Amino acid sequence: MRLWIFLLTPYSLILTKTMKICILSDSHDNRTLLASAVQDAKARGAVATLHCGDVVAANTLSVFKKLDMPAHVIYGNNTGDLYTLSRMAHESGNLIHFYGQDAGITLHGRAIFIVHYPHYARALACTGEWDMVCCGHDHRSAIEQVDNIRGGKTWMVNPGTVGGVGKPPTYVLGDLEAMTFEVLPVPA
Repeated sequence: MRLWIFLLTPYSLILTKTMKICILSDSHDNRTLLASAVQDAKARGAVATLHCGDVVAANTLSVFKKLDMPAHVIYGNNTGDLYTLSRMAHESGNLIHFYGQDAGITLHGRAIFIVHYPHYARALACTGEWDMVCCGHDHRSAIEQVDNIRGGKTWMVNPGTVGGVGKPPTYVLGDLEAMTFEVLPVPA
């Protein structure tokens, strides 16, 4: 039996049996690398993006509009212009969902928490309230399962730096149906 899920975005109807997502962080205004990562993820089947902070300039997020990709975004510690970021997220027909310092969302039936700091992410993963906790900040990609207080495991995903700040640029392609994740280099 095949399970097909219909996802309605403001611009298109997407038919998919899985839900792949692009997880990235720390773009630090590098629109070129951000666009390259999102384009690569979209070509691999991603239908949404999670940005774990340090966007900095709000116009960096224009990448998501051009690529018709919904984005769930928090701000991180390099906040930039939060006023403009918030205004962009409230424009009519916008695909950018801006939450502030952190966000608890549900995608494809999965409870996901997005935060910038790894220590905060680990603490939230330990609660067992989330299927996955995503973070950034230290520019080091890592995917691990964290034991939680409910006797289970929670995925903790850090995509590294999509902006290539001090490290090679990376992002994570995740499949929320299979709960599998892969760190990928950002195509040059």
